[in-house]
Amino acid sequence: MERRHRLLPARLVVYYVLAMALFSDAGYEEVVRNLVEGLAWESGWERAWRVPSKSAIFQARQRLGVEPVRELFERGCVPFGTAAGGFYGRWRLVGVDGTTLNLADTPENEQEFGRPGSWRGEGRAAFPQLRAVGLAECATHALFALAIGPCSTAEKTLARELLGSLSDGMLVLADRGFFSFGLWGEARATGADLLWRTKAGHILPVDKRLGDGSYLSHLHEVVNFNRRPTDVVVRVVDYAVDDPGRPEVPERYRLVTTLLDPGAAPAAELAALYPRRWEFETTLDELKTHQRGPRVVLRSKNPLGVRQEAYGMVCTHYAIRALMAEVADHHGVGPERVSFTRSLHAARRSVRSGVGTNARDLSASLRAAIAEVGHELLPERRLRAAARVVKRKMSNYGVKRAEHASWPRPTLRPAQAVRVIGAPT
Repeated sequence: MERRHRLLPARLVVYYVLAMALFSDAGYEEVVRNLVEGLAWESGWERAWRVPSKSAIFQARQRLGVEPVRELFERGCVPFGTAAGGFYGRWRLVGVDGTTLNLADTPENEQEFGRPGSWRGEGRAAFPQLRAVGLAECATHALFALAIGPCSTAEKTLARELLGSLSDGMLVLADRGFFSFGLWGEARATGADLLWRTKAGHILPVDKRLGDGSYLSHLHEVVNFNRRPTDVVVRVVDYAVDDPGRPEVPERYRLVTTLLDPGAAPAAELAALYPRRWEFETTLDELKTHQRGPRVVLRSKNPLGVRQEAYGMVCTHYAIRALMAEVADHHGVGPERVSFTRSLHAARRSVRSGVGTNARDLSASLRAAIAEVGHELLPERRLRAAARVVKRKMSNYGVKRAEHASWPRPTLRPAQAVRVIGAPT
């Protein structure tokens, strides 16, 4: 069987799935061309090798399945941040958040993952979508846990699949959309500490006021629309942030945490720490804008390929982020001083040059990439604010539907296709 499929052995197909995420703007055959330039083959075999067809690539990916790429992610993508900037006291800072990815518009993908409604009132969105929720280190942006499901699945539901990746020594930051009594209890049971935002209207009675302005409270469980008090003790931090665009209306925040000792974690420090959660948004920007390309749709036509491609995408991002951590450690700076786009280009060149996937030359390749990426570090990150506005508004054209695929073609006889109106009177 291996001889029959010798053009695309399993090892090469795994590399191919990763390369699809690295060369997201290239076609199937072009991804192979970029990849094989960097692989070491048996003597003389490369001369007889030819680029496989799209059909052969598709069949090879189907044979590979999802499990090898998922296992590669689960085994290889682990937290690796050092104490410099990645910790608060003894706690490793970890963020949880979710996003959606547009998929190829096929009946199989729509049936498996669903198609959300359109906010423009057109009934349905242009593409099927998957929903993904992940865990990432705030400092390194390294994704180390991922849950994938249909777009109709709530982020809280997917977040439960990530709890096995939490452990003692982590401080998990989450937005208010993740808070619920049940999920809080399950996450707390992992041994990790929590710092989650909750809604400003969340009723949290003051049980004990603390010297730093925070207070101890207890959670309520809602059963059949009735609130029942529990013995789950939390610490509450209320604070406000002045909005430069609306100074008369400061934005209010309410945080709940398992860190009950104000001496170990003062309220002012926790309030300043919570914005680190937004590092996850930067991680999504790296994945969806720079690595994948803006508005690029995942190319896989069926659910198996979609999941395989999604895991390959986060594995590739993790590898780039690991390179950036090496550069940061080499220069004695934080990971935020290293450019993701420069690292992305270096990774692409490394694969094309013939050393990126050759184990014998990997050390030389790593040294060259560290020198290239570290040649020009980013300046110290400054505090910034941005209004929630867009520069380019939505198009006024109608939404593309299935019937438009069979739109009538123009005839070759212009006399039948063109109607002369004549001069105006």
